[in-house]
Amino acid sequence: MGLRKDIWRIGIVDSPLPAILERGTLEDLPVVWTPPMRSFCFRADPFGLWRDGRLHIFVEDYDHRVRVGSIDVFIYDAAFRLQEQRKALQTPWHLSYPYVFEADEQTWMLPEAHRSGKLTLYRAINFPDQWEEAAVIPLGEDIAVDATPFFYNGLWWLFYTPARRPAAPIGELHLAYAPDISGPWQRHPSNPVRMDNASTRPGGTPCVIDGKVVLPVQDCTHTYGGAIRPLIFDELTPERVRTHAGPAILTPSSYAPYTEGMHTLAAAGNVTLIDVKYTNLSVHGVGLQAWREVKKLVRKMSSPT
Repeated sequence: MGLRKDIWRIGIVDSPLPAILERGTLEDLPVVWTPPMRSFCFRADPFGLWRDGRLHIFVEDYDHRVRVGSIDVFIYDAAFRLQEQRKALQTPWHLSYPYVFEADEQTWMLPEAHRSGKLTLYRAINFPDQWEEAAVIPLGEDIAVDATPFFYNGLWWLFYTPARRPAAPIGELHLAYAPDISGPWQRHPSNPVRMDNASTRPGGTPCVIDGKVVLPVQDCTHTYGGAIRPLIFDELTPERVRTHAGPAILTPSSYAPYTEGMHTLAAAGNVTLIDVKYTNLSVHGVGLQAWREVKKLVRKMSSPT
């Protein structure tokens, strides 16, 4: 990891997701920002649900000092006044991208947890902060990153990027589909259905516009999470997939200093959740990186030969 650290912040935009995708910009739209983070930490990957007139925003909570994310939930009233914050899900491994959704009269969360070696679907047993493991979604040798489920034309679809070590030089979008959220899941025969760094990694909630599925995807051409693009599925069946990407949606200059990237665009009823970033190069950050390098050197010198 380099000396510059991404610092993300979350906003609630007072506009529905399809309208933003169609206008192609966030300019001049009202936004309410979540509270600032503690030093050298960030919140990102917001996904939300309304329940009993309150907006529940699930986010990745990340501290650069420990480098393990967990999931928090922020609860807002209808006037976007913060009511409370809770820890929603924590595991020994890193969690992010807490995709929450409702199906079969249940509330589900599918967080990104590829370091666990599996893709685990959680079910709420006491919404919003008590969850149980409901199923593991098997995808063969693939370990999914930012897995995004969506029901369309009688099937559940799963959009994801496979984890690669070392990291792949070019992004890949893969699909799987199933008759039920719990499976059985089948990977699409055309995988990878799209390859580039500008429009393959999922970055929000899909929607349907003019009869076509539109998936927000990250444009990582110049930097990780540099912008969001709409990826339009001209054809989406178990046999065939055809896509094309729309123009990048950039962060407005009024968001300064958070103008260096955006990698989530998530629908929550009539509002849309975003995260935007700036990169931090500080004495604190340089010291943190030096401390990590010293720890690595000490471990190496103390290990048996």
